[in-house]
Amino acid sequence: MQLKHVFDLSATVWTQMPTWPTNPFPMITPVGIAARDGYNIESYSSLTHAGTHVDAPYHMLEEGATVDNLGLDRLVGDCFCIDMHPSGREITADMLGQKWREEYGGSILLISTGWSARRAFRRDFLYDFPGLSLDAAEFLVSHKVRTVGIDTLGIEPYDHRDFEVHRLLMKHETVIIEDLAGLSQLVEGKRYLLVAAPLKLKDASGAMARVFALDVY
Repeated sequence: MQLKHVFDLSATVWTQMPTWPTNPFPMITPVGIAARDGYNIESYSSLTHAGTHVDAPYHMLEEGATVDNLGLDRLVGDCFCIDMHPSGREITADMLGQKWREEYGGSILLISTGWSARRAFRRDFLYDFPGLSLDAAEFLVSHKVRTVGIDTLGIEPYDHRDFEVHRLLMKHETVIIEDLAGLSQLVEGKRYLLVAAPLKLKDASGAMARVFALDVY
């Protein structure tokens, strides 16, 4: 196996970064300062779903698996990226079907909308991002996609407050990765090896993750 390139697909976390509208800001505070203490060290606090993160089924399902119990085969494996730029807020099953290739079945699928490049305190980034419709989630489940990632703040549009898409995917043990960044670096339809490494937080509904794609094929 030859490692040709590593693509970082994680959003940089900083204090007061634009994130899910109802969430508090991440806080990164200097505690030790080298000039004063001989070392630099920071305290950090945020919700577990800040920045690029993995949603475990427990996020929406009381009996769902927690992030520390996710199978690593859901977080590491062959992945493909597809470009989706809907005119509205929903990515539908028909749209996925137009892009679908047989080899995507059973893999990790990343959906590139270009939204991460818009990160700012603007209404479009915070509230108007596109996401999966319920029939698109059903499409992914029927094709046995084991993990799905997207470069928006949520896997479904913000106004889908019943979280039907989350619940359907989680019911079928499909792992969700949200707020990815830099998916435009990937070639659509090319096979990569994805590594999504959430913090191993006991009994948590999700965790921030460093996500990267390896070009090894």
